[in-house]
Amino acid sequence: MMTHQRVLRFRCQGCWLIGILHVPDEPSTRGVLIVTGGPQYRVGSHRQFVLLARHLAEHHIPVMRFDYRGMGDSEGDMRDFESIEDDLEAAIGEFFTTMPGMKELVLWGLCDGATAAAFHAASDPRITGLVLANPWVRTEQGQARTTLRHYYLQRLREAEFWRKLARGRFGLRGAVNSLRQLSAAARAPSPQAASLPDRLHLALQRFRGQVLIILSGADLGAREFMALPRQHKHWRTLLALPRMRQTVIANANHTFARQIWRDEVADICTKWIGTW
Repeated sequence: MMTHQRVLRFRCQGCWLIGILHVPDEPSTRGVLIVTGGPQYRVGSHRQFVLLARHLAEHHIPVMRFDYRGMGDSEGDMRDFESIEDDLEAAIGEFFTTMPGMKELVLWGLCDGATAAAFHAASDPRITGLVLANPWVRTEQGQARTTLRHYYLQRLREAEFWRKLARGRFGLRGAVNSLRQLSAAARAPSPQAASLPDRLHLALQRFRGQVLIILSGADLGAREFMALPRQHKHWRTLLALPRMRQTVIANANHTFARQIWRDEVADICTKWIGTW
């Protein structure tokens, strides 16, 4: 199938933003806007966003990827995922203006870009779907628990660890101190203010569209998200809803660095977008 690309230049709060539009010859009425995780720009690690956009466009899905303010080729000061609401609104507006036949939109985000997309989704009725790849739910307590469970326990199972210990090449005192600090952080009470997992839960609860969650099996950030339904009933209830789908790509790292992982992500997304 033939597709073509267009460079977009549009305004956000007095700054010029740069985007790339991937247009199929016969576009569907459901498009995808890629929301980058920081600090990244519209190409993505290992060109993932470029390759994903081309794959989707080859399957009739129009795609836009862009740099929010302070990133890539866009103007303005660098900002974090908590401060890109205006950028998302500007990009969505430009996407619908440029593709007048488009009726609805899926936001596709990686890491804190996924969390930012979820925070924004319920505010715009044109957004009917979310793809959240390794959504960012970092807390000090959650990070400590995940590191203890999936890093230190794994190290204890490795023969190389015991060989280094026997040869005196392992910093035992430093490791013990680190373990003590992590154990204390894991047991620490949660802060009274709403945590990032609680805010993400509320955002997904408010959003009534379809949600696809893609998690990397070898990523500690993804493991932190996987722990939420084990630890919290309200997360189990939310993720059990028919509109929620979750899949794990075994052995993949945070940015899906290998082609086989990137291809699997692209294939899962393409099929999912066509199922509703």
